[in-house]
Amino acid sequence: MPIDIQHDEVQRLIAAGAQLVDVLPREEYDAEHITGAISIPLKELDQQSTALLDRDRPVIVYCWDLL
Repeated sequence: MPIDIQHDEVQRLIAAGAQLVDVLPREEYDAEHITGAISIPLKELDQQSTALLDRDRPVIVYCWDLL
């Protein structure tokens, strides 16, 4: 179940091994993203594109949009 978390919790989860997924379009990911983030554009987010994620580790999904 998705939940909102704050910056400190993101840092704690990443330090504990969480996977960070950026869902912005590839061009925006290429221009700027958080180091270590995995790119899976939202329009491509499906069972196949997430198959490489480790199901035993938490997943943090983020999108930075100024609109």
